Amino acid sequence: MEKKELLYEGKAKKVFSTTDPDLRVVVFKDTTTAFDGLKKEELEGKGVYNNRISSIIFELLEAKGIPTHFVKSLGEREMLVKALHIIPIEIVARNITAGSLTKRIGLDEGTPLSRTVLEMNLKNDELHDPMLNRYHIYALELAEPNELDRIETVALEINAILREYFKSLKITLVDFKMEFGRHKGEILLGDEISPDSCRFWDAETGEKMDKDRFRRDMGDVMEAYREVQRRMEGVR
Repeated sequence: MEKKELLYEGKAKKVFSTTDPDLRVVVFKDTTTAFDGLKKEELEGKGVYNNRISSIIFELLEAKGIPTHFVKSLGEREMLVKALHIIPIEIVARNITAGSLTKRIGLDEGTPLSRTVLEMNLKNDELHDPMLNRYHIYALELAEPNELDRIETVALEINAILREYFKSLKITLVDFKMEFGRHKGEILLGDEISPDSCRFWDAETGEKMDKDRFRRDMGDVMEAYREVQRRMEGVR
């Protein structure tokens, strides 16, 4: 099995075909963006941290019975994954108010929610990832009812597993994004779960340990990513 043709290049990753039609190689880039790409910077080592953090999380979820696209890590920046037909819906699990949610529901950032909120957004940068409900999804024929039921059930299971896991590392999982895809008739978790797609706060200090440090010009972005990885490696 070897890496072949570049199939897709996004803001943070490249995806390559392989000699096996059922497998892909994902390469994590150092490019860091925010606000639909309006803010952009190269942060050395970001791709390495995101690959490693995502690999550990996928391994944990697989061990807990969650089906993912992850096969194995191939090196510092590369991950071997199952080929997915991505469902163009971003699922956001929110446990504590932060970011855009604070504006939409009028609660201060950091307010715990009485139950996890799942949000669904159309995966489309040009439209700024607008929020969807089930009626939109069915009208646009993005997913079948049984598929969406499965996605929501698995998303809540993933959230519960990761909240407990990060709690053990003294990290609060505020919210995070998930993407799912189809592989041989099965719905699998895809993309990545990393400080790029999660909000992590230090459980004791409240210090942000994720891409909000880049979005808000707080500095020490890579130091925060490194600390997340350090804590994760420390418990293995």
